[in-house]
Amino acid sequence: MSALKVGNAPCSWGTLEFEGAKGETIGYARMLDELAQAGYTGTELGDWGYMPTDPAVLSEELRRRGLVMLGAFVPVALENPAAHDQGVAVALRTARLLAAVAGEPSPFLVLAADNGSNPLRTKHAGRITPEMSLSEEDWRIFADGANRVARAVKEETGLRTVFHHHCAGWVETPDEIARFLDLTDPALVGLVFDTGHYVYGAGSSSGDVIAGLNRFRGRIWYVHFKDCHPEVAAAARANGWDYFEALRHGVFCELGRGSVDFPAVLRWLKCAGYDGYVLVEQDVLPGMGAPAESARRNREYLRSIEHHYA
Repeated sequence: MSALKVGNAPCSWGTLEFEGAKGETIGYARMLDELAQAGYTGTELGDWGYMPTDPAVLSEELRRRGLVMLGAFVPVALENPAAHDQGVAVALRTARLLAAVAGEPSPFLVLAADNGSNPLRTKHAGRITPEMSLSEEDWRIFADGANRVARAVKEETGLRTVFHHHCAGWVETPDEIARFLDLTDPALVGLVFDTGHYVYGAGSSSGDVIAGLNRFRGRIWYVHFKDCHPEVAAAARANGWDYFEALRHGVFCELGRGSVDFPAVLRWLKCAGYDGYVLVEQDVLPGMGAPAESARRNREYLRSIEHHYA
């Protein structure tokens, strides 16, 4: 087994996809400098236009810092068939850029629902019940849209698509993840397993990450590392906080400070033969401190437990 490969993402520097959650605007050059200085060797693209969209320019920015592009997050309102054409177009625009700057390993198109846009799902994130899920017809539409995006990306660029389960989206709970995977083509759509979203989305602060990894093992192509603070998660449920309020209270804390058993996750990855990157996503909101220091602490924590993967 090779050494653990660790990346970090622009969201860890405050460039979150949600307008109300964005922090200080930190330019991509500073972000990449700080990311590399903290010891990470991979990154994701961030929102379209955050990094250069000229492949030659972006390739040089990555090359001179010794970084590899791992993927790009593309949200699509997959439950709405009228949004599918535009979703395919945005995904292809993104995938073309990823393919043009691709290194080793090849980057993923990270597909997601239009998270945080549905009031019911946003209000009840972390405590979703079955009656809040999509109808059978809407599930079919949602999955068909995901298959369509992934097929278009693969046919035009050769890149693979992974779906990001996410709190405040339509695929949050373990059973919703399973339903989505049952309805999508395993040759086209994989899963990016996000440890923090899995724990919070499971509906209790003690969500069993290893059980989730075992359940979805055959579809996991990529892994995101995020932690979940059990006390904040419990307070969010007790007080009825919506997703954004939970974020502001720090439900996704720095690695090693929450309920995710990362040593056990590393042992699982080793036993499963996973040799791809793990990507740290540390949602840094205004008032949460310096992103560079948080990134450094997260990398130091992972160094302290990497022997579980070796």
